Amino acid sequence: MSDATLFEQVKDEANRADPYPLFARLRETPVALQSDGTYVASTHAAITSLLHDPRVSSETLPPADRPKTGNPLSDWIVKPIRDRITDAHRPFIFRDPPDHDTLRKAVMHEFTNARVQALRARSHTLVDEILTKHAGSTEFDVVDDLAYPLPVTIICEMLGVPTEDEPRFHGWATQLATALEPDTLADTEARAENSRTFETISDYMTGLIKEKRRTPKDDMLSGLAGGGVPGVPRMGDYDLIATSILMLVAGHETTVNLIANATLALMRNPEELASLRRDPGRAPRLIEEVQRYDPPVQFRTRRALADIAIAGTTIPEGADIILLLASGNRDPAVFTDPDRFDPDRGGIRHLGFGGGLHYCIGAPLARFEAEAALTALAQRLDHPRLADDPPPYRPGSALRGPKHLRLAIDGIRPS
Repeated sequence: MSDATLFEQVKDEANRADPYPLFARLRETPVALQSDGTYVASTHAAITSLLHDPRVSSETLPPADRPKTGNPLSDWIVKPIRDRITDAHRPFIFRDPPDHDTLRKAVMHEFTNARVQALRARSHTLVDEILTKHAGSTEFDVVDDLAYPLPVTIICEMLGVPTEDEPRFHGWATQLATALEPDTLADTEARAENSRTFETISDYMTGLIKEKRRTPKDDMLSGLAGGGVPGVPRMGDYDLIATSILMLVAGHETTVNLIANATLALMRNPEELASLRRDPGRAPRLIEEVQRYDPPVQFRTRRALADIAIAGTTIPEGADIILLLASGNRDPAVFTDPDRFDPDRGGIRHLGFGGGLHYCIGAPLARFEAEAALTALAQRLDHPRLADDPPPYRPGSALRGPKHLRLAIDGIRPS
């Protein structure tokens, strides 16, 4: 039997730099009951099965519970109403069909090929501008100097957020991303801070949506706030706010980690960095291998809607489930020499973007942002070296990546 505290060790910050030996131990029991009653699925086969199982629910967020203010009118009347509204209009990654399907279809309608291709070109321009600003530097923090500013700019431009408001979105996204961490659910102060942040960004988005309806532009928020999708009910304001916040957090935080984790893998495998410098066309293969080898989303939570017999155990109805995607990506039953970083491996069936109904809607966006960043770093950084190995990591275990990735460089070449 697998150690019933292994997942607690995964969440321990002491293991953030390298949780993969713990994943290997978890895979000894494909679906393992933990001491807190959670079931952790860790093999590729078990995770894939549960991702496609209709008896598995994504509605895992606990009921909304805004912090009390001390004002009786607010605490006994306004707060319960707002909590019920939040519960009924959660982001669609926390919704099951049919609501999930309706909201996702509306968002997919706005991911037009023209918009995606324009943002692809814009990513390369932004990366060149960012690197040029650091010309003459002898140190470069991949996280602070590139991996954060690039995706927040792209997602804000896609949504139609004014440029001057982008710095505010960075802080909001970083805070709200903590809601994906299991321990946040039991942390009263963390939940209260997330509630306050959610209220702040909701108020902002309410005003922006009104402006988009008055003066629509060629951006995603204008499209969602306007006529909607033929044959699909128009998205109401509460769902529109939740969807916008989801796009901000998911489109920002995960891409930060993807770029940082990929750069770290290249720095630890200098032959791959040299290959990318010689042949930028290798970038797509490299990105897919990073999504397998060291994905930004390490796990996602689910809940059993019925008893589920799988891999020699039965997950009881109502039980919480952890789909340990990063562990499945290192499963030796699927991948040869899984702990080796190898962009040339064929047929990568990674779980880095999830799967099933909830396959990552922003996967194309993440791919081309990472491609723009990695190819430019390989071409323009002169003799980059890691200043810290391992680098310091951010606290989260669900969305895992370096807090900083400092490089010593001899300079930045012209574009």
